[in-house]
Amino acid sequence: MHLFFALTTVFACLGMVASVPLEERMRNLTPKAKNVLKRATPVAPHFVLYSDAYVSTEPTASDISGFNVFALSFLEAYGAADQAQEWAALTASQRSSILSEYEAAGISLIVSLFGSTETPTSSGYDPIGTANTMAAWVIQYGLQGVDVDYEASNFSQDFAAFNGGTGSAEQWLGNFTTQLRTQLPQGQYILTHAPVAPWFTPNRWGGGGYLWIDSVVGSMIDWYNVQYYNQGTTEYTDCNGLLYTSSTTWPQSALFQIANSGVSLDKLVIGKPATSAQASNGYMDPTLLASCVSEAYAAGWNGGVMVWEYPYANASWISTVRGNTWPESSTTSTSATPTSTSTTTTSISTTTTATSTAPTSTSTTAPGTCAGVAAWTTGVAYTGGAEVTYSGYLWTAQWWTENDTPGGAAGVWVNDGACS
Repeated sequence: MHLFFALTTVFACLGMVASVPLEERMRNLTPKAKNVLKRATPVAPHFVLYSDAYVSTEPTASDISGFNVFALSFLEAYGAADQAQEWAALTASQRSSILSEYEAAGISLIVSLFGSTETPTSSGYDPIGTANTMAAWVIQYGLQGVDVDYEASNFSQDFAAFNGGTGSAEQWLGNFTTQLRTQLPQGQYILTHAPVAPWFTPNRWGGGGYLWIDSVVGSMIDWYNVQYYNQGTTEYTDCNGLLYTSSTTWPQSALFQIANSGVSLDKLVIGKPATSAQASNGYMDPTLLASCVSEAYAAGWNGGVMVWEYPYANASWISTVRGNTWPESSTTSTSATPTSTSTTTTSISTTTTATSTAPTSTSTTAPGTCAGVAAWTTGVAYTGGAEVTYSGYLWTAQWWTENDTPGGAAGVWVNDGACS
């Protein structure tokens, strides 16, 4: 759901006429309507942490500070498993308390679907019925969205559905995604996918792979948590292979190569394992990964980072990876509750570059251009993307807000740097 449509829908429900100024209409919204709009406009970067390993309770917000999405794994077609099952076993009061704590910290709680052990296409699952059942579970247990982790281990089963070249995997995912969106509307719920990077290789998959999926239902998908691991011992293990030039085994699947194939660059989130034990291969030391992140950011990427899994990755891990690119001291937590994503194609040169081993920038934020930008004012309603000045800095709102001070605990505003 685009923000304009979300606003139009809310205003229509309230019987407001179009001639009323936008600011006045926003001020007159009910608390419930304001909450809908607060959920409607998250922006990149996305910092996603999966949780499948056994833990006795969900982590506190401070345990996972620096992330803005926490994904319980997994919800299967037959019901909840692992951490999703643990979530369902909590009382309603316990779930409400955790959700409130996460919301205050700018962390969205979602559930990951399927994982490496379930094979929905090969097993003949009905995409419509499966989507309806899973969406109902998300709503019942108060979560803020889903991640479609369609895969199977060791390149079998539903990897075979892609390899078969019939398009059955792509068609299944397209139908499943479309139906999920009817139950979990865009602008109210997150919907992401977590494909392995090779599925973006062009002219490799008979059904078109994830390039076909993106072209058909990509507008319904908020972003892709791309799995840059488990694809070979030398695949995506340095900045060049990860960002610019993948190997001949999986050609055109490095970050900027995928963008050159037509996928919006800022919808591509780099996924890595927390340690070498969390994946068969593809691990990168967090310091090296931080240097690649910095290099990609300097080249125009702003997607974010995904990691498998908690507790092996935590606040300390993401702090290292964000480094000087997105230092937590100057970039507030970005609540990732759903977004209307751009489908603009970003073309980036895929010329091979040398791998750097240290962040390319030591500056925390670049100076912001504040000329003509009004100062933040209490009592004024701001939409996502609005710019203000406050305490000598330029700030951008990530979603609808009123009375949330830039730099405050709500995490609404992104610090764009000192006014130049």
